[in-house]
Amino acid sequence: MGFPKGFLWGGAVAANQCEGAYLEDGKGLSVPDMLLGGDVNTPRTFLPKTDPEAFYPSHEAVDFYHHYKEDIALFAEMGWKVFRLSINWGRIFPNGDDEEPNEAGLAFYDKVFDECHKHGMEPLVTLCHYEIPWNIVTKYNGFSDRRVIDMFVKYATTCMKRYKDKVKYWLTFNEINIACMGEGGIGNLYGLGLMDPEDVNADHRIPLNELKSNEQIMFEALHNEFVASARTVIEGHKINPDFMIGNMIAHTTLYPLTPNPKDILAAFDEDNFKNNFCGDVQVRGEYPSFIFRYFKEHNIDTSYITEEDKKIIKEGTVDFYTFSYYMSNCVTVDENAETTAGNMSKGAKNPYLKASDWGWQIDPDGLRYTLNLLHDRYPHTPLMIVENGFGAFDTVEEDGSIHDDYRIDYFKGHIHAMKESIEDGVPLIGYTTWGPIDLVSAGTGQYAKRYGFIYVDRHDDGTGDFSRSKKDSFYWYKKVCESNGEEI
Repeated sequence: MGFPKGFLWGGAVAANQCEGAYLEDGKGLSVPDMLLGGDVNTPRTFLPKTDPEAFYPSHEAVDFYHHYKEDIALFAEMGWKVFRLSINWGRIFPNGDDEEPNEAGLAFYDKVFDECHKHGMEPLVTLCHYEIPWNIVTKYNGFSDRRVIDMFVKYATTCMKRYKDKVKYWLTFNEINIACMGEGGIGNLYGLGLMDPEDVNADHRIPLNELKSNEQIMFEALHNEFVASARTVIEGHKINPDFMIGNMIAHTTLYPLTPNPKDILAAFDEDNFKNNFCGDVQVRGEYPSFIFRYFKEHNIDTSYITEEDKKIIKEGTVDFYTFSYYMSNCVTVDENAETTAGNMSKGAKNPYLKASDWGWQIDPDGLRYTLNLLHDRYPHTPLMIVENGFGAFDTVEEDGSIHDDYRIDYFKGHIHAMKESIEDGVPLIGYTTWGPIDLVSAGTGQYAKRYGFIYVDRHDDGTGDFSRSKKDSFYWYKKVCESNGEEI
């Protein structure tokens, strides 16, 4: 069978990880602008602007803001059909609650989308990819305040009206389930804009995984994002009935570590909580029954879920389901089991899998398994993988070449799994690799954790001239896109 005609091949970035120009042309501060870098063994840290010597990677990132024409031309050279990117909320409404949008910010994305269409690429736009304005955090404690729902919908509809003839594919919130991933403070800050007042006003560096969190407030804020997403879907379809508006889930595929029934049940419960809860709300339009047991056992007061909210969530279900897939983890009740890292989460180490330098287990077969599970759960909903990639240390040879066979091998396995899934009958409509150009890692703040087919001369000490060059994987992915996945 192979990949269907019109399959959307491309790549994905986030504004805060690639754009730079963090205060240029009227942009306001956003959450990532307050985060320093880390490394393989050290998490990113939060620090308000009190240290002029500190290095904030997102401030310049890889300077896509000034290189977008060059970068989009390189993407087009690979034969892309779609380019996933995010609009930085703070470029459009610098404080999040402004009365009027920032025209310079709107004009920038006009130019980006025009450049995409010039090269025959459809933009796939994420409206909120961890770029919550800093003022929303400090003034409202993020989405814990219901007023922020209106602010987001105003921002979203402003974008949709402006670009209604330039953008067909939209995603509301990136990895909306990140707060459920078990890393507490990091998920709350990135995904929901939540911070404890003591942390907001700290005058010292705080590791993201040590930020304070409150589960009751977290679920209230997450609910407000569900309502904001649903309202955006409803209003978006009024603006242009042809819009395809989706969700985005950070999917961590989970296996029981052993055949012990307790491991199997633990994996079942964790999968429901981390992966299925948010997807069910956005695709099925209602809270799944299993989450209410969790609420009861964790003393979560659900009086914030109003009848009007339920109606909106039911009416504002998404048109397609998108997700990130990087690795799988295992689950066990054995507290002494060896653990390994993942995308904003940890799990038990799988003895049958190899891992990246950052401990992310490489599991192409898990992608086929995941796609089939999702299709079984949401049988009438098209699926799209919008993040899949391999972070690694790259070596630039004396002649400037970069031989990244390890990256090619990673993608080969996952694309083969996608093809097998399509043979299984999964309605997969597209695939955007994560970080097709080197960018700042969200998890560690590193440049050294490189994902791209395109190398950017930028380093963790702030040096580099931002020049671009092609890795071996660039030429390989070009063949994949141009052959519609036949040549891998």
